[in-house]
Amino acid sequence: MSIVTMLALLVSSMLIYSAPLIFTSIGGVFSERGGVVNVGLEGIMVMGAFSGVVFNLEFADSLGLATPWIALLVGGFVGGIFALLHAIATVHFRADHVVSGTVLNLMAPALAVFLVKAFYGKGQTDNLRQTFGRFDFPGLSDIPVIGDIFFKSTSLLGYLAISLSFLAWFVLFKTRFGLRLRSVGEHPQAADTLGINVYLMKYLGVIISGILGGIGGAAYAQSISVNFSVTTIVGPGFIALAAMIFGKWNPVGAMFSSLFFGLSQSLAVIGTQLPFLQGVPAVYLQIAPYLLTIVVLAAFFGKSVAPKADGVTYIKSK
Repeated sequence: MSIVTMLALLVSSMLIYSAPLIFTSIGGVFSERGGVVNVGLEGIMVMGAFSGVVFNLEFADSLGLATPWIALLVGGFVGGIFALLHAIATVHFRADHVVSGTVLNLMAPALAVFLVKAFYGKGQTDNLRQTFGRFDFPGLSDIPVIGDIFFKSTSLLGYLAISLSFLAWFVLFKTRFGLRLRSVGEHPQAADTLGINVYLMKYLGVIISGILGGIGGAAYAQSISVNFSVTTIVGPGFIALAAMIFGKWNPVGAMFSSLFFGLSQSLAVIGTQLPFLQGVPAVYLQIAPYLLTIVVLAAFFGKSVAPKADGVTYIKSK
C-alpha cells in the first residue's frame, strides 16, 4: 500500500467517524456556554439516530438520494424536543444538571428500543438503503496527491461538520446572540441586570445542543451503523462530551478534538488494512477510543476552565 493510499484511507475514515462527534460536541458547547451542563448528549444522540433511521426507512422510496439529508433534520428536531426535557428540568424545576442528563441517557435507549419493537416487531431495524456514501469533490479530486488524500472518496458530511464549527465560533464570539449566551454562562446576575432574559438564553442553548446532538446521532446511524439497535449509540455521546472539554468549550477546539477521537475510532475498523497496525490485536484498537477519552479527561479536565456559572442553578430573585 502506497503512502498516498494509506493517508487517503486514514483521512476519509477519520472524517466519517468524526462528523457525528463534531456535531454533538458543538451542541455541548452551546449548552454549557449558556450555563447548563448537558451530560445527556448520549441519550440525545440515541433519539436522533432512532428518528433518523425510522424516517429513512419509511421515506427512502419516495425521497431517494435526499432521504439521509432530510433524516438529519428529523433527527435534529427530535433531539431538540428531547433536550427540551433537560432544559425544563434544570432551568424551570432547578434539578441537578448531572442527574437530569443521566436520566436522559437512561431513558433514551429503553424508549427507542421499545418503539422499534412496537413499529417493526423486533429488536433492531432493517439496514438502510439510502445512506451517506463517499463523495468526490468535482475538480478538487483531480488535484494530484492532495486531491487523492482529501477530496476523493471522502465524507461530505465531515467537511460540513468542520465548516459548522467555524460558523458556530462566529456565532458565539462575534454576534450579539453569542455574547448574551456567554454572559449568561459566566455571570447570569449581571446579564439579568442588563435586561437579558437569562432563562430564555439557557433554554435556547440547551435546545441548540439537542438539535446538533440529534443531527450527530442521525449522522452516525446513517453513515456508520446503517441501522438502529440498542448498541447503535454506545459511547459517542460521552466521547463528544470529552471532545468539548478537551476543546476548552470552543467550537473549533471541539472540532479538532473530535477529529482526534474520530481517528482513534476509525483505526479499530481500518487497522487491519494498515501495514503498521496489522500486528496489533483488534481488541486493543477497539478499546483505544474509550481509553483515550479517560486519559484526556484525567489529564486536561483540571486544566480546562469551564464557564463560571456552568452547572449553577440561577434563581432570579437572588
